[in-house]
Amino acid sequence: MSDLPENARVVIIGGGVVGASSLYHLAKAGWTDCVLLEKNELTAGSTWHAAGNIPTFSNSWSIMNMQRYSTDLYRRLGAEVDYPMDYHVSGSIRLGHSRERMQEFERVAAMGRYQGMNIDMMSVDEIRSRYPFVETHDLQGGLYDPGDGDIDPAQLTQALAKGARDMGARIFRFCPVTGARRKGDQWVVETAQGEIRCEYVVNAAGYYAREVGKMFGRDVPMMVMSHQYLLFDDIPEIEAWSREAGTKLPLLRDVDSSYYLRQEQYGLNLGPYERNCRAHWISPDDPMPEDFSFQLFPDDLDRLEWYLEDAAARVPLLQTAGLSKVINGPIPYTPDGNPLIGPMPGVPNAFEACVFTFGICQAGGAGKVLAEWIIEGQTEWDMWAVDPRRFTDFADHDYCIEKGMEVYGHEYAMHFPHHQWPAGRNRKLSPVHQQIADMGAQFGAYNGWERADWFAMEGDDTCEAASERWDRHGPWFTRVREECHAVRDAAGILDLPGFSRFRLSGTGARDWLSRLMTGSVPKPGRIGLAYFSDESGRIVSEMSVMALDEDLFFLITAAGAQWHDLEWLQRYLPENGDIEIVDMTTEFSCHILSGPKSREILAQICDADLQLSWLSHQTTRIAERYCQLVRVSFAGELGWEIHSKCADTAVIFEAVMGAGQAHGLKPFGMFALDALRLEKNYRSWKRDLSTDYTLLEAGLDRFIKWDKPEFIGKSALAEQRLQGVAKRFVTLVVDAGRCDAPYMSTLWHEGEIVGETTSGGWGHRVDKSIALGMLRTDLAVPGNPIEVEIFGERFKAIVQQDKPLWDPENARLRS
Repeated sequence: MSDLPENARVVIIGGGVVGASSLYHLAKAGWTDCVLLEKNELTAGSTWHAAGNIPTFSNSWSIMNMQRYSTDLYRRLGAEVDYPMDYHVSGSIRLGHSRERMQEFERVAAMGRYQGMNIDMMSVDEIRSRYPFVETHDLQGGLYDPGDGDIDPAQLTQALAKGARDMGARIFRFCPVTGARRKGDQWVVETAQGEIRCEYVVNAAGYYAREVGKMFGRDVPMMVMSHQYLLFDDIPEIEAWSREAGTKLPLLRDVDSSYYLRQEQYGLNLGPYERNCRAHWISPDDPMPEDFSFQLFPDDLDRLEWYLEDAAARVPLLQTAGLSKVINGPIPYTPDGNPLIGPMPGVPNAFEACVFTFGICQAGGAGKVLAEWIIEGQTEWDMWAVDPRRFTDFADHDYCIEKGMEVYGHEYAMHFPHHQWPAGRNRKLSPVHQQIADMGAQFGAYNGWERADWFAMEGDDTCEAASERWDRHGPWFTRVREECHAVRDAAGILDLPGFSRFRLSGTGARDWLSRLMTGSVPKPGRIGLAYFSDESGRIVSEMSVMALDEDLFFLITAAGAQWHDLEWLQRYLPENGDIEIVDMTTEFSCHILSGPKSREILAQICDADLQLSWLSHQTTRIAERYCQLVRVSFAGELGWEIHSKCADTAVIFEAVMGAGQAHGLKPFGMFALDALRLEKNYRSWKRDLSTDYTLLEAGLDRFIKWDKPEFIGKSALAEQRLQGVAKRFVTLVVDAGRCDAPYMSTLWHEGEIVGETTSGGWGHRVDKSIALGMLRTDLAVPGNPIEVEIFGERFKAIVQQDKPLWDPENARLRS
C-alpha cells in the first residue's frame, strides 16, 4: 500500500535540481506540508548529465540576482544540511576578441559590482598570468569572475532534498504523475501510486514540462536541444600546474567562438554551443519517448569539428589529450533561453519552474523565487525576464523550435539594443504591414507583433551586421532624427498594432476598478493613466483607462503585458457579480498621429470636435469607417491615438496618409517613439516601471489618491510616505560619448554607487543624451552633478527638474 499522503499544500512535479530547490525553499519558509513527485530517481533528466558550471555572469539584472543567490547558497548548503558537496570555486575568464565584446564585459562587471560581486576586467597579460596555457595574440582582454566555478549536480540535488526532508517535506521517487484535474478549489494530482489533493501545483518537469503542462491544458513554450560536451584525459602540464598552485585553472569561456573549457580532474571539459545545432523530439518521426531519464543521445562529433579545432588552437595542450568520453544529452530551451518561473498562464494555483537551460547555476535562486510566488504572491526582485506570461499565443510549436535553435547557436551572443534577431518573425502582422514595409519600415517584434522600428531610405545599410553595435550612430540614427523632427515640426504617424486591450463592463465595474488602481477612475468621455501596485506598494502595471460609460471601460496596456495584466485583473474579480473582462487585443489596431499639423490633417477627413481637451476621447468616422479618437500622445506633441477595428484600419490609414501629404506627414517608428518619450520623462513598462520600485520611489505620487477608502498597496505606500524613500526617480542629462546609458547602468557620486539607470537614449529634439533612473534621495536635487558609468567609463550627468526636458509645461501637448 502506498504511503502517498491524501493531501498536501503544494505538489511539485519533477525531481531535478530545480524541483528539489523549490521544495527546500518552501520548507525553509515554513511550508513543510509539501510533496515532490519524481517519475524515476532524483536527478533524472537534464540534471544528471549537466556539466555543473556555476557562473554569475548575465546580461539580465534579475537573472544575475538569481545566480548570485545560488552561489551564496551553495557555499553554505553542505554544512547547513550536513551533506558532502564538491563545489569548486575556481573563478572564470571570459575572452574578448573585439571592442564590442569588451564593452559588454564592462557593463556586466558594473552590474556585478552593484550586486556586491568582484567581477573585474582583465588585460591580455592578466589573462596569461591566471591561465598560462592560453594563446592571447588575437584578444583585446577579458573578464574575470572570482565567484565562478563548478559543482556536482547530483550532490547539489541530494543536499537540497535532504534539507527539505529534514524540515518535514516529503519526496516520492518512482511515482510518475499521470494526470491532474481541478475539483472545487483544489488540484487532484493523479499518480501511479494513487491521488493526492493540494492547494498548489508546480511543473518542475524539465524537458518533460510540455508533457506535464498538457495535463493542465497548458502548451508550455519550449523545445529540446541536443547538447554535447567532451571529456579529455589528464594532461601532465595541467596536473603539475594545479598541484603547485593548489587550485584548478579558471574556467575559460571563449564566448566569441562559443564554447567553454573547464579543468576536469587534471584533464579538460570542452562544451561548445554550435551554430549547426540539432533539436530533438520535434517531429512525428522523432517522438518524445515516455521515459528518457538516464539516457543520452548517440555521439554527433561531426558538428563539433570546428569548435574542437578552435579550442585546440586557443589552448594547444588540448592537442595532446586523448578524448575519454562524450556526453550528448537533452536540455530544454524557451524561445529566449530564459527559464519559466512563476504563475502558469490561465491556470489557477498552478506554477512553473521549468525549461532551465542553465538549471544548475540558477536552481538556488529559482527555488527562492518560486517559493515567494506561491507563499507571498510576489517576488523580492522583479522577475519579468523569467515570467511564463511573457510568451503569449504567438509562441507556438514552430516558433519555439526556430527561436530555441537560434538562441542555442548564439548562446554567448551580444544583445545589442538596436538588433533584431531574424528567426520566428512575422507571427502577427498589422493590417497595414505591407504598406509600411513599402515605405522602408525596418521591423521589430513586440509580443509577436511586427512594428516598424525605423524607416530606411535608399542606400541605407539595413543588413543585420550593421545593427550589431552599442553606439547610437548606426544607419538608423539619421533616419530616426528625421522622424523625430517631423513629429516636432509637422506630423508623424506610427502604426502601432498589438496594444493589449481589455473590455471591462458590468454593474459596479467603476467601484471595483477604483479599489484596484491607486488613482481616480476617469469619467465617461475621458481617459487617464492608472497605476496598479502590489501589497508592498510596488508597481505592477500601468494602463490607460478609457471610460466609455459609467461602468464600461477599455483598459489599454503594453503589448508584452497582455497575459500578465489580464491575469492581474482577473485575480481580483468578485466571484459573484456581473463584472466581465474580455480580451479584445486582436480585434483592434491603433495609429499614433502626432505633431503640430495633426489637427489640420484630421480636420480634412473627419467631423470630430478637434478642440476637445487633452485626455478626452470621442467616436468619429474617417473614410466612412468608425474609429475612436483619443487625445493623448506618448510622443509629447499635439496628437491623437486613432483606434479602429482591424478590418477598418487600412482604409483609415490611407485616408490619414493622403490628407497628410500636404502637411509634411511622415511615418515614424518605435526607435523614434522611445526617443520622444524620454524627452517627456514618460516611463516604460518593465524598464522604468517594475516591481523593483514603489510608486513613490518612481515619482508617481500624483497618481495616488490618498483619500480613497482603499486600494491595493495603500497601507504600504502610506507607511513609506511617512518614513520617506531611500531613492527617487530622476531625469539626467548625460555628457555621454558615442553610447547612451543602457538599462541598469551604475550611478556614482564621490566614488560611491548611488543608483542605477532604468532607460537611456538620445533626445533628438533637445540634442542631448538622456537617462532616466533611480538615485539616492539626498542627491535627487535639480542641478546636482553625478556620474553615469557607461560601458566602463564614467560620464558627467546633471539631475534635471521634475519636468519634461521638451515642452516642460506641456503647452504643445495641450494646444
